[in-house]
Amino acid sequence: MTAISFAFGVALAALVQLVGTALWSGFPAVADPFLVAVVIAALAGRPERALVAGTLAGWTADVLSGGPFGLYGFADAAVAYAAALAAQRIVVDRRATAAALLAAAAVAQGALLVALGFVFRGGGEAVAPLTLLARVGSTAALGLAWLALARGVAARWRRRGRSTGGGAPPRSLLR
Repeated sequence: MTAISFAFGVALAALVQLVGTALWSGFPAVADPFLVAVVIAALAGRPERALVAGTLAGWTADVLSGGPFGLYGFADAAVAYAAALAAQRIVVDRRATAAALLAAAAVAQGALLVALGFVFRGGGEAVAPLTLLARVGSTAALGLAWLALARGVAARWRRRGRSTGGGAPPRSLLR
């Protein structure tokens, strides 16, 4: 994944976050598009790049959340690093595997945010089980939709390339 495609992904995540929050004030509690962008970046299986991607996307989420700066940055960086290590060891081309990785990332991020809230805010904020379940489901659904969109764009690019004599899409568009 190139820096440009990652920046586009974070911008898309910010747009989804802003529109979702404008439509429903409870959106940030049940969905985190930045986590989706981070896990998609981590699917390439490069832990160091995933760590940087997680930090940058988390910082963007911190700015938009209005909470203490750095909580999402740390949590997303840790989750991205772990997801990249997992992506090195498992086949993530299947939808079920990608959905499981996205769901596990949502659970891990939720646990980290509760632990960080306990340490830095003086008390952990308990997450309601239904809220956590909604967050896990929305992360998996958003991630699968994101991957389907990326595959659709890549397929269209390939068809367009064959009709005009161009080549295959850049590898960065595939992830």
